[in-house]
Amino acid sequence: MKNIAVFCGSSRGVDPEYSSQAKKLGQLLAQRNITLVFGGSKVGLMEDLSDSALQAGGKVIGVMPRLLYDKGIGHPGLSEMIVVETMHERKLRMNELCDGIIALPGGFGTLDECFEMITWAQLGIHLKPVALLNVKGFYDPLAEMIKHMTTQGFLKEIHRDMLIISPCLEQILHKMEDYTAPTEGKWIR
Repeated sequence: MKNIAVFCGSSRGVDPEYSSQAKKLGQLLAQRNITLVFGGSKVGLMEDLSDSALQAGGKVIGVMPRLLYDKGIGHPGLSEMIVVETMHERKLRMNELCDGIIALPGGFGTLDECFEMITWAQLGIHLKPVALLNVKGFYDPLAEMIKHMTTQGFLKEIHRDMLIISPCLEQILHKMEDYTAPTEGKWIR
């Protein structure tokens, strides 16, 4: 993998481990010569992630909608900042730039971005791995909901299993490198 898109919170949350894991991910990507593609912000976990990648000598590309960029929250020290017009364009551009997606803890925006990416994967729009870094069980309730969707007949097991969920960065990167997209379509019974 050459480029990984990371979605995460524009705040740091209540547990310092969220920030610690964001920093570790940024550093690890830089050490592996993997370009970080992220939301471009200089606040929250996004700042921790990008600063650690930059400090480790990594390449960091920010993609930010003009609405947010004009508020002055764009990170000034990135390798490249791409300003787009809408949030949808941001997701589309980040997808175009990356070979895989990781979501750290975050709020509505992080879930929106991650679920659009996994939906596109389910529909075959892209064949990239999508992962959740499950820091201190942050995504456990979501994993349970995804299992519930499957038992209730709204999600096939093969598509449920597309989403990589792990508390371990190394395991996520290994699974992403070994990922093969399913060939079964969404509507094939």
